Amino acid sequence: MLLRMSTEHIDLDLAKRILHNYNEGLYDNVKPVEVTGIPGIDGKSIIDRANLENWSYPLETVTENLNRIHPGFNAELLGTVFGKKETADGNSVITFSRKELHDIGVQLYPFVSFGILNGGSATSYADLKKNSSLSRELMSIYEDIFEDASENATGKAKGITPAYMNPDGSYGPDFIEIKIRALLIENLRYSLIVNENNSLYSDFESLKKQACFPMFQMTSFSTDSQIKEALEKYTKSPVLTDLIERTGIDITEILTGIQPLIAAYTHSDVGRPKQIFTFANGRDGEMLPLPGGHGQNFLVLSEIYRYLHSELGKKFIYITNVDNLGNMPDPVSLAVTAMSGRQAAFDFCFRTPVDVKGGILVLDGRGRLNCADIGPAVSKEEVHRQEESGKKILYNCATGLFSLDYLVPNLEQVINKLPMRFTDQVKDAGSYSQAEQVTWEIIGILDDFLIFGVDKYRRFLAAKLLLESFITSGLRIDRPEFPTDPDPAEDFKATAENLYRGLRENLEQVYGMNSDGTKWRPDSIEKLEEIIRG
Repeated sequence: MLLRMSTEHIDLDLAKRILHNYNEGLYDNVKPVEVTGIPGIDGKSIIDRANLENWSYPLETVTENLNRIHPGFNAELLGTVFGKKETADGNSVITFSRKELHDIGVQLYPFVSFGILNGGSATSYADLKKNSSLSRELMSIYEDIFEDASENATGKAKGITPAYMNPDGSYGPDFIEIKIRALLIENLRYSLIVNENNSLYSDFESLKKQACFPMFQMTSFSTDSQIKEALEKYTKSPVLTDLIERTGIDITEILTGIQPLIAAYTHSDVGRPKQIFTFANGRDGEMLPLPGGHGQNFLVLSEIYRYLHSELGKKFIYITNVDNLGNMPDPVSLAVTAMSGRQAAFDFCFRTPVDVKGGILVLDGRGRLNCADIGPAVSKEEVHRQEESGKKILYNCATGLFSLDYLVPNLEQVINKLPMRFTDQVKDAGSYSQAEQVTWEIIGILDDFLIFGVDKYRRFLAAKLLLESFITSGLRIDRPEFPTDPDPAEDFKATAENLYRGLRENLEQVYGMNSDGTKWRPDSIEKLEEIIRG
């Protein structure tokens, strides 16, 4: 057994330690988050980012926080080029328009690094049972193309599978490939927008190549070599080559942490003591190596976070899931987070029928904001009960913006406090339980953060299942048999139409692509520069 585990790159010490701790009852205190309420937009800790037209904050605090980011800060620009100073009750307040927030956020790009969590292979994504459980009606519509798409994704890292499908049914660029394109465009945006007349920081020229770079990522032993090979291939990608030449950035230089794999464990129906699951795919003696959840990034990437902070002078990191096409850097959210001096900020949107795996925003038993993961932390039944009572559920978009000034000194505390949860799984590989830490449960640890209420169809185009990728790509959504429902919260057709609209807007405005009705193709550098300059 041990030889088999080593062959599968399972971390023996970690897998056995988790198993021992479970059987000793050390995880018994990790209970589902007690939901005492569902919060709404309050304009303070929970901000309506989708409709944010202006934002006000104490001038002294804004000045201190921008000055803390980097030497050479020009405070005289506040209230003249950026914002409007006002005095109320003897306190100086500065108000910024959405456009001013955007431009300030772009100027902060050199102090930001963008990270993607790859985790393991696309198992759930291409799993027939999981996809069918979303909607049998949807599966019947896509059944003839599901098999080919599933075979194309199975065994691959999720990030190197197609991010969307073209109108003619052909595959688009990979998730990582198209995300790199967006970051290169943002680097180009920084170099074009920032100039000596309105730069917040005097040495803006030397910061150009650092804007949004270097990227970082978490891979696993089962996916790391695949991703490394793909990155080399991307240097010749038609969606990247012009931008690579224009910006001079080596896209293969991604800071990488490899997440150790742990074993699947026996299903809870088997009872205690829990054992290693050894009947994967119906074969006796075969184990199932799995990642231990994206929450392990704080351990796996801890040295990268320290390096970005102490060696490269980065002040903020984006932590994002690789399968979301809407989660690229948002300069407005970055500006608000930076100028308010918060520990972190997170994107949430109102839940839709396809949002069946992920976290929702709740008030927990302590009366604090928390993120309760559907399944591991809060049951689907409880979610539906809250919705039936008239509550609007804010659904986690798996996008976190963290202050490294806070995170780096507190990494050990975060690693030790983040819960370890076990969830039963019934998939093609068998019935087993999976141990995982969820990144977004860090919300329950933090005490000074922001929640941005965002437009789902702009910021959360996630494909947890292959069927979601089909409908987001707009495939066959005009068919009369496409499932509808009088209840807007359960109407797949309306959701699909909105997802497709969001994809088109993101491809055009974030990823610099254009469609001829059959395929999406990259805009030229000249076109991109024209768009950026307005």
